[in-house]
Amino acid sequence: MQIEVLKSKIHRGLITESNLNYIGSITIDEDLMDAAKLIENEKVHVYNINNGERLETYIIKGERGSGIISLNGAAARKAAVGDLVIIVSYAIMDFDEVKLFSPTIVFPDSKNQLK
Repeated sequence: MQIEVLKSKIHRGLITESNLNYIGSITIDEDLMDAAKLIENEKVHVYNINNGERLETYIIKGERGSGIISLNGAAARKAAVGDLVIIVSYAIMDFDEVKLFSPTIVFPDSKNQLK
C-alpha cells in the first residue's frame, strides 16, 4: 500500500512579489528551496494564512539569498505582497517507508531568510 504524506514545508513565508503578467508558478529563493528539499518544477500547494486561499502550482527558482517568494500569473490574485503563506509538497511512499521518513520543515524569518 502507498500513501501520500507531507514531504516538505516552508512555514510562514512572506509574499514579496505578485506578478500577474507572468505565465504562472511560484518563484522561491533557491536557499529556501534547498533548505526545504524542494526542486524546480515540483508541484506545491500554497496556503495563504491571511485570507484562507489555497492553490496548487509549480516552483521556479528565485535568486539565491534574495528572500523572494512571488506568486505569478493567475495565482497572483490569491495573495497580496505582505501575506504569509505555507508552502507544502507531498510525496507518495510505501506504507513501511513512511514509518522511517521525516518531512523537512523550514521556518524562515520575517525577510524569508533561514534562521
